[in-house]
Amino acid sequence: MIRPLLMCYALCVVYATSKPTEKKDRVHHEEPLSHVEHDDENNYEYDHEAFLGEKDAKTFDDLTPEESKHRLGLIVDKIDDNKDGAVTEEELKAWIKKAQKKYIYDSVDRQWKEFDMNNDGLITWEEYKNVTYGNYIEDPDADSEHNYKQMMVRDERRFKTADKNGDMIADKEEFTVFLHPENYDQMKNIVVLETIEDIDKNGDGFIDLDEYIGDMYSPTNKEHEPEWVATERQQFHEFRDKNKDGKMDKEETMEWILPTDYDHAVAEAKHLVHESDANKDGKLTKEEILNKYDLFVGSQATDFGEALVRHDEF
Repeated sequence: MIRPLLMCYALCVVYATSKPTEKKDRVHHEEPLSHVEHDDENNYEYDHEAFLGEKDAKTFDDLTPEESKHRLGLIVDKIDDNKDGAVTEEELKAWIKKAQKKYIYDSVDRQWKEFDMNNDGLITWEEYKNVTYGNYIEDPDADSEHNYKQMMVRDERRFKTADKNGDMIADKEEFTVFLHPENYDQMKNIVVLETIEDIDKNGDGFIDLDEYIGDMYSPTNKEHEPEWVATERQQFHEFRDKNKDGKMDKEETMEWILPTDYDHAVAEAKHLVHESDANKDGKLTKEEILNKYDLFVGSQATDFGEALVRHDEF
């Protein structure tokens, strides 16, 4: 059975299932670190979820303060990437970003065995291709409903970009990058190129106004055009088409679908350092973090604090 293009489905399902009058959005926004308000005067729930991820921030409710500190100490050892005994803002930022991507890692883990056919801990392009496009490879003439040939070419191009050493063999990190390219800087050009290919109906390598609107809005017969369509036309002329040539090139498309949002992980890392850095040297020792353990994690002593039990999963 031919599997649909996994990432294409993840990125495009909203477009396929939206009603004609609903606005289809291709913009990739960074998920918030937490859906609760950041209010340190009343609780540290936001900080706990930002530091550990929402799911794992719910597992310290029943721990004593001593056990919370012990487990936090194990986490600190993992955050200190260069093992110099100090945690910097950069190391904290990297940890927070990793914690926020845990749902992605969980998704990849669920799919891994399906593609790692020989159970060697790696996925080659041939393994992925055979699992995903096996029926098409065996019978190319059966490709009537979907253009599997084009999809396979796109997948191979993306696989090559995600594959750092160019051997067409993906370890788990490279396979994660392949399946979720919108989350990785090295894949931005691929995300932009695939978006242009999806929207560019005349094949000129650009997105003009009609293609831009047509991708978002498919009117039905006698349907009154929603107000947001006119707003999007104005957005195209005033903001999307920056050089005013009537179309969007790769750079303009990137600014549209991958905007430079406020980096919440950077802000939270700075906040944690500011609140915990007792000697004001710009970095944190394990002692400084454990002295402020309730900012990072919680325990039975706090109604609002949870922390990571499954520390070894990180």
